[in-house]
Amino acid sequence: MIKRLIIMLLAVVVVFGLIFGYGAFRGIMIGKFLATLSNPPQTVSTITATESPWQPSINSVGSVVAINGANISSEVAGIVDTINFKSGDNVAAGALLATLRLNNDTAVLTQLQATAKLDAITYQRDLKQLQADAVSQAQVDTDKATLDAAEAQVHAQQALIDEKQIKAPFAGTLGIRQVNIGQYLSAGTQIVTLQQLNPLFVDFYVPQQALAQISVGQALTVKVDAFADQIFPGKISSINSAVDTTTRTVQVRATIDNDKLLLRPGMFATVNVGIGAPNNLITLPQTVITYNPYGDTVYTVSHGKDANGKDELLAHQVFVQVGDTRGDQIAITKGIKAGDVVVTAGQLKLHNGAIVNINNDIAVSNSPNPNPPNE
Repeated sequence: MIKRLIIMLLAVVVVFGLIFGYGAFRGIMIGKFLATLSNPPQTVSTITATESPWQPSINSVGSVVAINGANISSEVAGIVDTINFKSGDNVAAGALLATLRLNNDTAVLTQLQATAKLDAITYQRDLKQLQADAVSQAQVDTDKATLDAAEAQVHAQQALIDEKQIKAPFAGTLGIRQVNIGQYLSAGTQIVTLQQLNPLFVDFYVPQQALAQISVGQALTVKVDAFADQIFPGKISSINSAVDTTTRTVQVRATIDNDKLLLRPGMFATVNVGIGAPNNLITLPQTVITYNPYGDTVYTVSHGKDANGKDELLAHQVFVQVGDTRGDQIAITKGIKAGDVVVTAGQLKLHNGAIVNINNDIAVSNSPNPNPPNE
């Protein structure tokens, strides 16, 4: 009985020994097999780093503003009698836009003019009689005061009639008509907007530390989303005399030509003010940079040899210092030199020393002035 038990235990030990031994042998052999394998090459896109002129600049955002712009309104209440314009018309300064119904205003004016005329005759007659001592000086003074009061009433009535003739205060382009004939208007009701469209102002803000870098007459460029492929040149025309105490920024106003009347007041604008002389800097697409807490990096590609002496391409992680951005590009101030081959796509699957293949069939965007399609 004991002998049989010992035999069974020995059999169990042998079986488990074989199982664990096979497992260990299998692991060793798999490890040796994997050690003979090399990492497959990773496919990446690349670009050759080059130097290009880089204009230092101040970038800001602002709004397009009309040099002259107003909401044309009625000064007095009344009913619209005539409308003498169409929406979108270009009008000259002083052009009659609309009139309000005069009712008996002209009759009242005629009556007041007649009274003033009679008072003038009386004054002139008494003035002659004064020379013959036929009337007193007091009578003449009374006549003169009566005449002055009558003429003042005439002027007041004429002003009321003029207020019912709504005219353009300056030359410009009208907006969309807001009233109709026969409509009653209360004082201050808007009739139409009038904007002078050429030239235009662009108002924007810069940090207070930029004040030393800008001046009146300095050139700049303006872009708007509506015409993304066009650049509108202009010049700084004025700088505010005070800095905003809340934001520590200062308002700047530029004047730009709008000969083609493409721009409209109220448009959102991006402004670029060139400062200083251009520098030659290494520029790369912004997408090549990997931003990390311990530093910004890119991958470069260089030639190497494998264990058998065959040529291969290897990726190397390089720390860089970056500068300003413009469009799709970013300036590299340290870490990359002209001629270096830099990975532009596929860097997320790389590590230092990885073997790569280059496929540049699809190039990343690398324009200093990109024009994204309007959707």
